[in-house]
Amino acid sequence: MPRPRKSRRRGEVVRIPRSEALLPEYDRGAVPEGFVTRRQLREMGLSPGRNVGPVAILRCRWCSYRPQYSCNHPTRGFLLRLDLAKPKRIPTLAQEWALDRAMAARQTCPVPTCRRRYVYALPLRKLGCCLECWDGTPADPANYTAPTGIQHRLAA
Repeated sequence: MPRPRKSRRRGEVVRIPRSEALLPEYDRGAVPEGFVTRRQLREMGLSPGRNVGPVAILRCRWCSYRPQYSCNHPTRGFLLRLDLAKPKRIPTLAQEWALDRAMAARQTCPVPTCRRRYVYALPLRKLGCCLECWDGTPADPANYTAPTGIQHRLAA
C-alpha cells in the first residue's frame, strides 16, 4: 500500500502570524540591552546560569523582510537574559587529571611493543591499534610522544 503524500512541499515554511508567537521577536540590531545569545555569553566568559530557557527570539536575516510573520527558520537565534548568567566554572586539578587519563586511554596504542601516545584519538574500535602497528604506515614523529614515563597534559 503506498504511503500518503505529504500535504506541503519540501522546503515550504509554515507561516505563523507574529501576534500568535509564544516569545517576543527582535530583528538583528534591534535587541534591547540585557539580552544576549549563547555565543555572546561564551565570548564574555559566562554560562547561562539560571536561564531556564530562551526569553526571546533573534529573527533571521530573511524574516526581517516579513515583519508580519513569526520566524521559525533554523537560523534564528535564542536570546537569554544577561543578568541571570554566571561565570564559567573552572575545573579542579582532580577533574583535569581524570580527563587527561581518559584521553590517554583513547590516544595510546595498546600494543605492548608500541605504547605511543598520539595527539589525536586512535580508531581503537575499528583497528584496535595505531596505523603503524596495523599496516606499517609510518607515523609522523610530531604526532606522538614516546612511552618514556608518566606524562600529563594538564592545563594547570
